[in-house]
Amino acid sequence: MKPAQAERLSKRDPFTSLSEDAFSLSSRLSVTLPPSSALPAWLQQRFKASGAAVSFRTYMEWVLHDPLHGAYGAGRLRIGPTGDFATAPSLGPDFAALLANQIAEWLNALATAAPGTLALVEAGPGEGSLALQLAEVLLEDWPQLAQRLELVLVEPNEGMAARQRALLQDCPLPCRWASFTELAASPVRGVVLAHEVLDALAVDRIEWDGALWRQQMVVLHQGPDAELSLRLEPGAPLEPAVAAQLEPLGLLLPSPQRPSGWSSELHPGLAPWLNDCAAAVANGQLLVIDYALEAWRYYAPQRSGGTLMAYRCQQASSNPLLEPGAWDLTAHLCIESLDAAAVASGWQPLGQCRQGQALLALGLAERLHGLQQEAPASLATVLARREALLRLVDPVALGDFRWLAYGRGVTPELPRFSREPGFLTPATG
Repeated sequence: MKPAQAERLSKRDPFTSLSEDAFSLSSRLSVTLPPSSALPAWLQQRFKASGAAVSFRTYMEWVLHDPLHGAYGAGRLRIGPTGDFATAPSLGPDFAALLANQIAEWLNALATAAPGTLALVEAGPGEGSLALQLAEVLLEDWPQLAQRLELVLVEPNEGMAARQRALLQDCPLPCRWASFTELAASPVRGVVLAHEVLDALAVDRIEWDGALWRQQMVVLHQGPDAELSLRLEPGAPLEPAVAAQLEPLGLLLPSPQRPSGWSSELHPGLAPWLNDCAAAVANGQLLVIDYALEAWRYYAPQRSGGTLMAYRCQQASSNPLLEPGAWDLTAHLCIESLDAAAVASGWQPLGQCRQGQALLALGLAERLHGLQQEAPASLATVLARREALLRLVDPVALGDFRWLAYGRGVTPELPRFSREPGFLTPATG
């Protein structure tokens, strides 16, 4: 979860929680900085070298993943209740203990099918806390399985990887860092976990001008008083290949419900990421846990500004141009776009549901009941754990995360978290 103003605002569905005005990203959006707080020199140089205007996707890639200056690339962002934003693993070990039930089921099936080493791969491991928690619970509850298991972390940002290495120096499982490209040289058998990763892939911003779809650009303006401003403005019409992506999303034809200035996001980074991930896995499962919406919700006419949000110091903003390199930027996933990219990359959709449903299927109710048996002396700890567990399934916050499972070279069975009656059926390709 990436909350704003403590718990009052989370990265939940703005369509059902806050007014659309708060999430509008029109072409008027800008940030003007006086000379005393001018844009960083590195970013000014990037814009000048690029003709003072770049696509929003390029801007987002720069400010998040530049190895020296990006919020993630430089390791500037901190994850946790006292950091820039909190995630489920940062609330305590119970999330990992429940998630491990699903991961162990998949790994045990792979272990039965063939001998050899298995891998638990976490992409974008953040601070490394989830990886460590999973390693500990797998070793404790499935010791025989753990003997065949290695932990592999895929972290493209060296600033974050340094913090992960410090935390995991005493990891109870064999642990290594590798890129998907390096893994592709000898693909692993195992499970890939992508927890709050894909929402940080750089997105394209698109805007309807009343006649055509245009790509939004981030433009650097030099004012007469040496003031600098970044502005989000519509640029050239979409290329035909990009415009073709709009038809399955219901956006190709004009609609009177989408007036001039209506804007949203496309996710060009999904296909390359899923291709690279598939090349790294001989057979196994991929579990994506993130905020995701069906296309009819994502691109609803009422959602006039898309889902893009910025987070820093437990605060949220709808302006992605603030203090470049200091804020996290995220956009929800479109489920249909994710499924289509997964199928094209060789992944088979296995099933999906909301996090609240998934954790209940994996034993959350039993874990809550077990807390009642704790010693009275640990009442404060018990209450804190109980609060954290309830936050994990709160439908207006973490409980609205989507769990989406995909398989490669495995029997297409429903994951344990979506077998219960009333849960969503497997997504179709």
